[in-house]
Amino acid sequence: MPPRDLPSSRTALGGAAQATGSATVVVIGAGQAGLSTAHHLRRRGFANALDAAPGDRSFVVLDAGDAPGGAWQHRWASLRMGTINGIFDLPGAPLPPVDPAEPARTAVPRYLAAYEHDQSLPVLRPVRVGRVERADHDPDGELLITTDAGTWRAGFVVNATGTWTNPLRPAYPGAETFRGRQLHTSEYVGAEQLRGHRVAVVGGGISAVQLLEEVSRVAWTAWYTRTEPVFRDEPFEPETGGRDVVARVTADAEAGRAPRSVVSYTGLPWSPYALAARERGVLVRRPMFTALEPTGVREADGTLTTVDVVLWATGFRPALAHLAPLHLQNDEGGIEVRGTRVVAEPRVHLVGYGPSQSTVGANRAGRHAVVEITAALQSR
Repeated sequence: MPPRDLPSSRTALGGAAQATGSATVVVIGAGQAGLSTAHHLRRRGFANALDAAPGDRSFVVLDAGDAPGGAWQHRWASLRMGTINGIFDLPGAPLPPVDPAEPARTAVPRYLAAYEHDQSLPVLRPVRVGRVERADHDPDGELLITTDAGTWRAGFVVNATGTWTNPLRPAYPGAETFRGRQLHTSEYVGAEQLRGHRVAVVGGGISAVQLLEEVSRVAWTAWYTRTEPVFRDEPFEPETGGRDVVARVTADAEAGRAPRSVVSYTGLPWSPYALAARERGVLVRRPMFTALEPTGVREADGTLTTVDVVLWATGFRPALAHLAPLHLQNDEGGIEVRGTRVVAEPRVHLVGYGPSQSTVGANRAGRHAVVEITAALQSR
């Protein structure tokens, strides 16, 4: 049976939305994965938990952001719609025509905000989830979702928090002695902040190559990766030629292996910025340096290269700290799943995780999670 509905409310409290109550499903995160899930819950007849009648199947979306748009609103200004790796339409709402020169951090949030409004989705923000835990030992009981604005009780949790709030910052020998500046992709604003500097760009992903090309126009750069990047000539298409890659990512997720970056499976595309960097002679990979020193980096061959900025384009990891009380992660840092359902806790579904990291994958995962939750309710 669905969990018992309690009165729900949303009031201003110190500038945040007061969010307390009960819902059949609580979705955490309102990026593409969370909004796709909310769409499918609504289509399946789940009511807005803020005004649902007792006994109704209901849902609510809790989002930590101050405004719609998910992680896209925090991207650097030079990331344009014409250079992003692709946005897949949200279900029932094709992405409208956009100017390729418009920053992604304005165009995509505008699209997501319009979707929330047009779909009448019950999104509460800013509501930051601190922990998710079991209310009792009943496997069909409720989960408690503690936030900075109150506590929700739910029969199921769909986690759609993505990765942006959990940047990977490698611990490196000598980092504490380095007298220059270290910043992660998540802190990058634009190339002008690095003009005239000597910059070590670290990372083997799409963002690393894009930032290398951009920063190298105003600063001296050196590019470091742990392994030799593999560039591919053909585009990666999830709907056609990418099924083998999706199958491999799925196999890793179902085996409980820690998630890897998408490009570790697909390789790097010869994008316009990669081609531009190659033509200007800056797309030259160096083996990873062995240590940071006060004035630079110690190269693999033992020489010292002077740099005053290290740009860690080293990616992100799933933002799952709030799920720690459920003890879902294994010793390798992975979570074993079947589709979107967590094997160790079937009341929790992960969307935007593993094979659903891409935008098309997030849409499918949202639909799949709702189908499974509906079936689980029917079987009770």
